[in-house]
Amino acid sequence: MSGFSAEWLALREPVDGASRNPEIAARVGQYFNSRSSLTVVDLGCGTGSNLRALSPSLPQGQRWHLIDGDRDLLAQARQCLADWADRARPSGNGLTLEKDGRRIEVRFECADLTARSLDFGADGADLVTAAALFDLVSREWLERLMAALAGRRVPLYGVLNYDGAARWQPADPLDATVKAAFNRHQRGDKGFGPALGPAAGKTLMQIAARHGYATWSGDSPWRLKKENAPLIAALAAGIASAAGEIEPERGAAFADWAMARAAAKGVTIGHQDVFARA
Repeated sequence: MSGFSAEWLALREPVDGASRNPEIAARVGQYFNSRSSLTVVDLGCGTGSNLRALSPSLPQGQRWHLIDGDRDLLAQARQCLADWADRARPSGNGLTLEKDGRRIEVRFECADLTARSLDFGADGADLVTAAALFDLVSREWLERLMAALAGRRVPLYGVLNYDGAARWQPADPLDATVKAAFNRHQRGDKGFGPALGPAAGKTLMQIAARHGYATWSGDSPWRLKKENAPLIAALAAGIASAAGEIEPERGAAFADWAMARAAAKGVTIGHQDVFARA
C-alpha cells in the first residue's frame, strides 16, 4: 500500500520525530511504565522510524512486530535499524537490537493490511501503533481495526495524522486553492477505500470512544524553516502534483506555485497524535 520512497521517509524522519506531541508520548510511556517488557505491533512501518522514535519511552524489554506491504521498505528497515542500534544481530528472520540499555526483538512481516487479519492477539500485542497512516485509511477499515483491538482491549497510538492545515510563509494568493485541492485528494482511495484524510484524528477518537476506550489527542505540527529546504521543496512538489490530479486545468499554475514554494521561508503542516486505551 505504501507508495512512499525510502528517500522521502528519510527526509521527513527528523521532522516527524521533533513534531510528535510530547504530552501524548509521555502518556503512552506512563501507561506502560510498570511493565518490564511489552510487545508492539507497528502498522505501515516503512523504514522503522516509529520504533526509533517510540522505543526510548517504553520498558527495557521490547518486542516489535513491523508490518508493511512493501518488501523493499522492510529491507531498508532492517538495515536502518541495524545501523541505529548500539549492537545488532540476526535472530531468525528478524533482529535482536541493543540500544541505550534496551533489548529490542524485531520481526518483519510483509502483508497487505486490507487483507490481513487485524486481530493482533496471536502476535501478543500490548500496543498497536502507526505513524502517518490513519489519514490514508478508510472509516470502514478503521472500524474493523478498532473492533478487533477492542476484543482484547489493546491500546492504540497513532501519530502524525494529517489534519488539513497548511500555512506557508510568506503567504501566496494560490495557497488556499492548492490546499483545498490537496485536501480533496487526501480523501481519495489510497488502497483502503475512501481515505479519512484530514478527518483521521477526530474519526479515530470517535470510533475508539464508541468501543469504550478513553482517548487523548494533541497537535503535532511540522514547523519547517529554511534549514528544512529539501523537505519543503519535496513537500511543495508533492502537494502540487496531488492538487493537479484533482484540478488538472490548474496543473501548470500549481507547478509554478510549487517552484516558488520551494524557497518558502517557513511552512506549518498540521498533524494530530491520538492515544486510545481501554
